[in-house]
Amino acid sequence: LCYGASSPALSDRSRFPTLFRTHPSATVHNPTRIKLMQKFGWSRVAILQQAEEVFISTVEDLETRCKDAGIEIVTRQSFLSDPTDAVRNLRRQDARIIVGLFYVVAARRVLCEMYKQQLYGRAYVWFFIGWYEDNWYEVNLKNENISCTKEQMKIAAEGHLTTEALMWNQNNQKTISGMSSEDFRKRLNAALIEEGYDINHNRYPEGYQEAPLAYDAVWSVALAFNKTMQRLTEQNSGKNLKDFTYTDKEIANAIYAAMNSTQFLGVSGVVAFSSQGDRIALTQIEQMIDGQYYKLGYYDTQADNLTWFDKEKWDGEKVPQDRTIVRRVLRTVSLPLFICMSTISSFGILVAVTLIVFNIWHRHRRVIQSSHPVCNTIMLFGVIICLVSVILLGIDGQFITAENYPKVCQARAWILSTGFTLAYGAMFSKVWRVHRFTTKTKTDPKKKVEPWKLYTMVSGLLAVDLVILLTWQMQDPLQRRLETFPLEDPISSKDDVKIRPELEHCESHNNSVWLGVIYGFKGLILVFGLFLAYETRSIKVKQINDSRYVGMSIYNVVVLCLITAPVAMVIASQQDASFAFVALAVIFCCFLSMLLIFVPKVIEVLRHPKDKVESKFSNDTGISKEDEERYQKLISENDDLQKLIAQ
Repeated sequence: LCYGASSPALSDRSRFPTLFRTHPSATVHNPTRIKLMQKFGWSRVAILQQAEEVFISTVEDLETRCKDAGIEIVTRQSFLSDPTDAVRNLRRQDARIIVGLFYVVAARRVLCEMYKQQLYGRAYVWFFIGWYEDNWYEVNLKNENISCTKEQMKIAAEGHLTTEALMWNQNNQKTISGMSSEDFRKRLNAALIEEGYDINHNRYPEGYQEAPLAYDAVWSVALAFNKTMQRLTEQNSGKNLKDFTYTDKEIANAIYAAMNSTQFLGVSGVVAFSSQGDRIALTQIEQMIDGQYYKLGYYDTQADNLTWFDKEKWDGEKVPQDRTIVRRVLRTVSLPLFICMSTISSFGILVAVTLIVFNIWHRHRRVIQSSHPVCNTIMLFGVIICLVSVILLGIDGQFITAENYPKVCQARAWILSTGFTLAYGAMFSKVWRVHRFTTKTKTDPKKKVEPWKLYTMVSGLLAVDLVILLTWQMQDPLQRRLETFPLEDPISSKDDVKIRPELEHCESHNNSVWLGVIYGFKGLILVFGLFLAYETRSIKVKQINDSRYVGMSIYNVVVLCLITAPVAMVIASQQDASFAFVALAVIFCCFLSMLLIFVPKVIEVLRHPKDKVESKFSNDTGISKEDEERYQKLISENDDLQKLIAQ
């Protein structure tokens, strides 16, 4: 029978068939730890252990109990003598509730490393073993080369929990010895003072807490022997306890049976043994508050009864969390930015609608008729659609649900693409016809611009667009994809919270392929349009009187598109910058195109409000027969003059 051994390995009856102990097994703490975890709602814990047999077997038992209770063990770190790396790993694993199993010398090293790694305070809870001395974290610091001061050790130790089997009877009852536990304590302290121990300043000898266990162990032996002697007498076997030898199985069994059934009230509490020879005991729970241990309650494992005093105290006035709470926060376009861009776009739409009305109202005026009013109207419709897409680009998770986001994605692709085709296609077709007209004018000077060819070209470009978009939507539709960013600290929060920013993107499985097709098609038209605009830069054709302004608009669109597309892809993760950049590019293109093409016409109409209106049924070129004859006459005179000059 022993009074100081707590290793769970000693409970193995196959290895130690006749061992009893008044010291509870180290595993007696585990049900209490599980009970506390459940009480405070902790389901994620870490274990830090010293590589000693007693702690290894305790941890194995704890792991089994945690698994049964549905508690996750996030990491299990062990060390021999230096806990530095093990404690550092706990920080890397974001361990918050940590069960520490080590002897007191190692505990001081762990506590110092805790302070250095800042694994203490309101975000952390440590479980220590309760049989250390009350001032364990302040003593022997220099002797053991602990690099932390007493104040630092005290700061790190604040708030930790301890579990320990009760070593003293909690009631002031008379025990089997005739003494109460308090009487025993006084006698023990008096004896220690005689031996020279300064117990008035908490200078107790090592093993002081096990004194009542040792005392009750002697009583256990005495009672077991008495019971054995009585049984041997009753059996009339002629044997006496004094006849015992180490090969005498009969007397050994009698002693074992007597010890197994022993039960009495000792100075350490009720003494009784389990079938494994372990002491059955209550567990006491304490917490260090302001440098002192305060009893929080008791736990009776057998009855599963937790007696709680509600005296626990947490830094931050709330129970610490067992993990960092990660809050997912959707990054959305800034509301003021969205309102600003939407307002500008809405104004642009209003301007475009006004210009459409102006264009239709004055369609018989020479200045309007010579610029192909239907083409201009198509361009303005394209501008309106593009400006609507600006509003769609800013609509995200703050306005719609995740389920509806793919619909907005599809709408963005369709509207922006078709709007661009209508607006740019109308300008492109004009420049194309100017180029064709000027190249054929030498052979056919009276060649007229046929409007249906302009409309056919726009329709063709639109048809290609629709085929690509329809195939894209049917084969590989755009979906909502979330881009996640590294964890961030909240701006102001007392909670142990991290922010996980997320950003919505419109993407399909083969997104790059489809974007390549769209950009390739649009890029080809842009480059070709740029070439045509350059070729016709100095040509002024009366049949299409705004060709130079159209060319300037094309320059503007091409330059902005070539800049915007790649930059938008690079800054896609910055929602405000990306939205502002694309929105401003679209708005600038639309406004500048309307400005270049329509402002001269508006000025002309305002200057000459009573200008002769052409007949509804005049030919599309807007050139009268008299003008044509005068034009030919001037060409003839010009040729004659050139010949005279040459002579």
